[in-house]
This record gives sequence, C-alpha cells and structure tokens, in this order.
Amino acid sequence: MEKEKNIIELKNVFRYYQMGENIVKALDGINIKIREGDFVAIMGPSGSGKSTAMNLVGSLDLATRGNIYLDNLDIEHLEESDLANIRGKKIGFIFQSFNLIPNLTAKENVMLPMLFQATEEDFRRERAEQLLKLVELGDRMDHYPNQLSGGQQQRVAIARALANDPEVILADEPTGNLDTRTGELVMGFLEDFNKKGKTIIMVTHSPELAHEHARTIYWVKDGKIEKITRGKKSKK
Repeated sequence: MEKEKNIIELKNVFRYYQMGENIVKALDGINIKIREGDFVAIMGPSGSGKSTAMNLVGSLDLATRGNIYLDNLDIEHLEESDLANIRGKKIGFIFQSFNLIPNLTAKENVMLPMLFQATEEDFRRERAEQLLKLVELGDRMDHYPNQLSGGQQQRVAIARALANDPEVILADEPTGNLDTRTGELVMGFLEDFNKKGKTIIMVTHSPELAHEHARTIYWVKDGKIEKITRGKKSKK
C-alpha cells in the first residue's frame, strides 16, 4: 500500500512579533505534519498561538525561524507572487467572518478565485453555479451577501473555497458565527469533502467540535504543541 504523504509540514517553526520594546513569542518551536486526506483540528484557547499556526499552515505568513513545506516545497524561499499562485491552487480558505465581497453576488464571489488563476469566464460561471448547487444555494446565486443569512454566507464561503479544486481546505472557526443546526450542516459538508479526498484543517477553540469531527488534533498552548490526540473519526 502506498504510504500517505505529508501535504503540509512545519519543522521547528518559530514566529515572533515585536510589540514596542517587547517580543511576543506567538509560536515557540512547533512541529506539525499534515498527511494528505487527513481531517486535522488545530485546537486551543484565545491567545494560544493557534491563529498564528493557521496563518503559517495556510502560507498566509512566514516563519521567523524554521521551515514550512507545502507539498514538499519549502515555501520560505519563494517570492510572494509565486507563493500566492501556489496557495491559490492548493489551499481553499473558509473564514469565520465569511469575508465575502459585499458588492458581488454569491456567484460572483465564488467566481473570483478562478479569475486570479486565469480561467475562462464561461468555465468560471459554470463551476460557480455547480458549487453553489452543491452547498444547496442554487436559488440564491444572484443574491448579495447582505441578502443572505449567516449560514448561507458561510456556505457561499465554502463554495468559494472549492473554486480552484484545492487539495487542502483550511477552515477558521467554521461554525463560530452560526447557530447549532447550521453549524452541523457546515460540518457535514466538510466531512463529505474529506471523504472525497480533500485534506481538511480546522482551527477551533471547541474540544467537542475537534473530537467529534477530526482524526488528528493538535493542542496548542503558549505557542507550543502541548499534545497530539486522535479524534472520533480517526482510523482504527
């Protein structure tokens, strides 16, 4: 059987910030290995360093020291334009605050990431429609974000994250602004995508959410990995 490969790896990564005369050690030497097809939770309370870890895992930030590999490529030495291009193809982002463009319709929001990858307009439109139907918003394609509920906006954000068919979906507190029922619907979508081979990385402060849905859980505390545990969905 072919061995699962690491799709993202952080090796002895530090991330420090200068705050006036003080240095804040947001991450203080962490190691994370995310295997292709895994469902990973990065877990920790506010101020633990999990958001910084998310930014580094998602190639949105670079380390002060250490190495970050995306599909075995050391991204620390890439130009920003090259990094943005690789990130746009390989990683889809779902943000807690949705981050939809207010003056674009749901369909136009989903089409946007494909524009940056220079795909044809007809393809962008067709794929956006397919993805919105996938997340059960076929009747809301031409609505603007302020005409949608929070749960509907999050589903548009999920469709947008899938626009370029990325290998990895990075979800930052994906249920944080949602009611329980809508949150369960969103998590159901993520589990379905994982079953279809997508690697899911979820950042959360909820132990229940991490245990219920993830296979691998990284517990972050004071900028370090405190422990690694297995979630309910881990393979026996």
